[in-house]
Amino acid sequence: MQSKKHVLTLFSGIAIGVLFTLIIRPVPGISGGNLLYHLQRFAEVITDISGLYVDEVDAEKLVNSAIDGMLKELDPHTVFIPKDDMQDVVERFEGHFEGIGIEFIIQNKYPTVVSPIADSPSDRLGLRPGDKIVAIDGTSTYEFTDDQVMDRLRGPRGSVVKIDVERRGVPEALHYSIARDKISIYSILADFMLNKEIGYIKLTRFSRTTDEEFISALQRLHEDGMKKLILDLRFNSGGYLDQAVAIVSKFLQPGQKIVFTKGRVPQVNEEYFAEASEYDAQSLPLIVIINHGSASASEIVAGAVQDWDRGLIVGERSFGKGLVQRQVELKDGAAIRVTVARYYTPSGRLIQRSFENGHDQYYKDAWLAEDSSNTESAKKEKYYTEAGRIVFGGGGIHPDVISKADTITSFIASLIRNRTFFEFASEYAAEHQDLQRSEQYFMNDFVVDAPILNQYRQFIEEKKITLDEHAWDQDKEFIRLRIKSEIARNLWNSEKYYEVEALGDKQLQNAMHQFTKIADFLTPAIIK
Repeated sequence: MQSKKHVLTLFSGIAIGVLFTLIIRPVPGISGGNLLYHLQRFAEVITDISGLYVDEVDAEKLVNSAIDGMLKELDPHTVFIPKDDMQDVVERFEGHFEGIGIEFIIQNKYPTVVSPIADSPSDRLGLRPGDKIVAIDGTSTYEFTDDQVMDRLRGPRGSVVKIDVERRGVPEALHYSIARDKISIYSILADFMLNKEIGYIKLTRFSRTTDEEFISALQRLHEDGMKKLILDLRFNSGGYLDQAVAIVSKFLQPGQKIVFTKGRVPQVNEEYFAEASEYDAQSLPLIVIINHGSASASEIVAGAVQDWDRGLIVGERSFGKGLVQRQVELKDGAAIRVTVARYYTPSGRLIQRSFENGHDQYYKDAWLAEDSSNTESAKKEKYYTEAGRIVFGGGGIHPDVISKADTITSFIASLIRNRTFFEFASEYAAEHQDLQRSEQYFMNDFVVDAPILNQYRQFIEEKKITLDEHAWDQDKEFIRLRIKSEIARNLWNSEKYYEVEALGDKQLQNAMHQFTKIADFLTPAIIK
């Protein structure tokens, strides 16, 4: 405890002379000297800058930058979280916040509803996609930033916020008084049936509520007749380890190892095993889709499924983030997230990629990584699944079936960034509310035909966007699909958007076809 007090005084600007009276003692794990000696050096620099620099200095900003720079000398995932960012971090992983419950974007300088969150105050009061929030508590929202909107819409549960909304097709502004409530941040964006047999779950993070959400999704799909499941972990960057373990446990037999960790400190060396689950899916045929954005907890799930030959992994090589972090809260409300161990799959594969070429290159390489198992690094690291199939190390999870993602031209990507599809679809949906009468008609028979495409072209031209004819022709089918999916979002909700997108998702469609040969594929060709 005494040494901790000394450390605190070093950062509070006490005269350097006092430091030389401290007892200097070695600290385990610190190479090149001892901790207090290095803190002396740092305090000298802070004191000299404070006393000599030409302008007034912000001590907090300097120290925050120093902490940030220090942690960057370690690995890419040991990070400093300033106190101002802590609330967002907590909300993201705890799975809830207090507010009115909308997804929004800034569109034409006003906050615009993308979708009300299911069963939130906004949803219950009838806010719709495309609604433009023009005032909050009597203050115009023109040119509000995202942070300004969130600051005004969020607040204690039970408190009331008043908003004014402009809606297409309604001549006068609508006025709402909304009582804030506890809002769930769902980790499952969508769950629905792809056909009469195949269920689909899109899981975007592993938050505190993921297991609960997953069980509910499985039960809904089972009631709808699910006989097979596709679990979509694309762009799932991870989250809580215990939630990943809970998800995998549903597909494995109790007692099968899911992941193990190794670190310098013995206390962090742990093994995690499947446990009996409320929902038993051990016999459910399973395909997991991954891509370069699937990381950490996602890779634990994919790695365990692959190592136990429990299902097929389809897509692209995963990110390769296999480091365990422990979050340590600081006294001022900030925190550091410190890497304490490495993850290994049941067969012993290290998930983590090398970052020896620097942090920037590390993130770039994740998206440039070869999907093939025939890379030099992979060839050096062979492992075996439970049935004897060869799988490869070298960082990340290599898919059993490589399936590349669709690409679009930079012009179409710019149309997405400028939110032209969403805005056009909002207008179209407002003018064609009759489409809402039949989901079946919309999904099966509604077509974005030539007249609708021409309306969209005119919409783009009115925004002074120069049309790239070559890109338009090349990506016309993508344009048709994105217009339809955005119309679906505006007529119903974000889940309906994903249902439409699934129709043109080639990776997903390819995964569906793999069920016909999954048994043969998982039969070991090589027995160790």
